[in-house]
Amino acid sequence: MDLLEYQAKELFAQIGIPILPSQCINHPADLKGLKIPYPVVLKSQVRAGGRGKAGGVKFAENTIDAVAAAQAIVNLPIMGDYPDVILAEAKYNADRELYLAVVLDTHARRPVLLGSNKGGVDLDAVMEHMQVVVVDRSFSPFYARRLVLKMGLQGRLIQSVSQIIEKMYRLFVDKDLDVVEINPLGVSPDGSVMALDGKVTVNDEALSRHPDVMELLHQHAPGSVHAPGSIFDNNGDRARDEWHYRPQKPDRVKDLDFHLMDLEGTIGVLSNGTGLMMATLDLIYSSGGNPARCLEIAGDFQGGWLADQFCERIDRGLELVLDQDPVEVILVNLMSGLTPSDRIAETILKVLEQRSRSPAYDPIPIILRLVGDPLSPAIAERLAQFQITWIEDLEAAIKATLAPSKL
Repeated sequence: MDLLEYQAKELFAQIGIPILPSQCINHPADLKGLKIPYPVVLKSQVRAGGRGKAGGVKFAENTIDAVAAAQAIVNLPIMGDYPDVILAEAKYNADRELYLAVVLDTHARRPVLLGSNKGGVDLDAVMEHMQVVVVDRSFSPFYARRLVLKMGLQGRLIQSVSQIIEKMYRLFVDKDLDVVEINPLGVSPDGSVMALDGKVTVNDEALSRHPDVMELLHQHAPGSVHAPGSIFDNNGDRARDEWHYRPQKPDRVKDLDFHLMDLEGTIGVLSNGTGLMMATLDLIYSSGGNPARCLEIAGDFQGGWLADQFCERIDRGLELVLDQDPVEVILVNLMSGLTPSDRIAETILKVLEQRSRSPAYDPIPIILRLVGDPLSPAIAERLAQFQITWIEDLEAAIKATLAPSKL
C-alpha cells in the first residue's frame, strides 16, 4: 500500500530527512488560517504519479489565489483519483534536483539503491542518468557513498546526499517498506538538500508490526465525496448539500494495480508512468487520433526498473489491451530503464506468439517505441514478422500509429 505524500513526509521527519514546512488542507476555510508564509505550493494528495503535468500542483502568492487553486485541484481527477486532502507547502528555490530511492528487488531478495543526478518530472532524463547499487551484504555507509559517487556528485553533496540515503535505508528497514523514494531531492544554491516530494510503499503483510504506520493510513480515510462543480461556495465554505458519493478509483484494474482508461477510439496505448502516458495521449489527440483502451502499467508500483517484475507487467498489460474491442492498432511507449530493450521486445513477442497459436488469432499492428538502449538487429527482424514496427522517435511513432487507425 502506498502512503500519500504528506504521510510519507511524516515518516521522513521522524527519521531526520529534511522536509519543508507544510499544512494539510481539507477545505478552503483552512487556507484563511494558513500558518505558512506565501508563496506556497498546493499539491493534490493522490497516489497516482504525474501530478504536476496533470495540473495537480499549483503555486499561489496569496489567499485568493490559493482558494482558486484549491478549487481546481480538488475537482481534478488524476488517473481516476480525486484528492481528499491538499498539501500546502512552502516554496523552495532549488538550484538542481536529484532522484533517490531504496526499493526491494523481490526476485534477488535484496534491497537496491537507485539514484539519478537528474530528478523531477522529466522521467526520460531521470532514467537516462539512473545509477544502481545492490545491497548484497549488511548495509553500511559504503553503499550510500558508492551510489553518490556513481551519480557524479562532488564536494559537499557527497556527504549530505549520502546521509539522506542512509536515513532512507534505515526507514526502509525499520518500517518493513517496499519502496522509499524522494523525487525530487532539491539542492539549494548553498548546497543544502530538501526532500521536495516523497513516496513510501508499505508491505501490507508487515502492517500489524507498525501501529504508527497504520495510524498514518487512517488519518484521512479514502474519499467518499466529490462535487461535479466547485465544492466551495463564494465564501470559501463547503457546499455540503451539493456533494455526492465519489466512485472509488473507477479507472483502475485493481487486481494488477494498473491505471486504466477505456475511451471510444480505436488506438490502444500501453505505457509506464503517468507523465509518459499523458504526453502520449496529448500527441495522439493533437494529431487527430482517438485513443481506445489506455493502460498505464506502472500504477503505484515502483519496481519498474527491476526486469522480471517489469516484463511480467508488460505481458499482462499487453494482453488486456489486445483483448479490448475495437482496438485497431496499439502504440507501446515504454521507458525501459535498466531493463534491456531486447528483453522487453522478447516479452511482447512471447505474448503474440502464444496468441498466434489460436485459430481465432487476428493480428493487430503494434508500434513499439522504447526509451533506453537500442534493439539488436535480430530482435528487430523478429518484431517485423509479427507486424510490430519499432520506431525510436515519438512523433514518428504517433504518425505511424495514426496511419492504420484511419484506414
